Amino acid sequence: MKEGDIIKGEITAIKPYGAFVKVDDKTSGLIHISEFSDHYVRDIEDYVSVGDTIDLRVISIEDDNKLSLSFKSLHKRKKRYRIKLKQGFTPLKKMLKEWIIEYDKNRD
Repeated sequence: MKEGDIIKGEITAIKPYGAFVKVDDKTSGLIHISEFSDHYVRDIEDYVSVGDTIDLRVISIEDDNKLSLSFKSLHKRKKRYRIKLKQGFTPLKKMLKEWIIEYDKNRD
């Protein structure tokens, strides 16, 4: 195993700062909360649960077979589309056209 490899691991515990992963009997690691998404992560359990087996990328390997792992590099989520509401009342028929145009501009 080396940095950059894609491995399977089982989530064994979730803490506010990250999730612990068991790769095999001799190897374990941590997915730091910053490695779940490029956006703010309120709750790691929005991404994984204890017992899940998932693919992860190896960021680094310590001498004692402890790994730093990345979830976000393999599990990119599409951008969430947010509608900007304008002040006042605008008929739905008019706004729907604008929202569709705006949505099409922001799609990946």
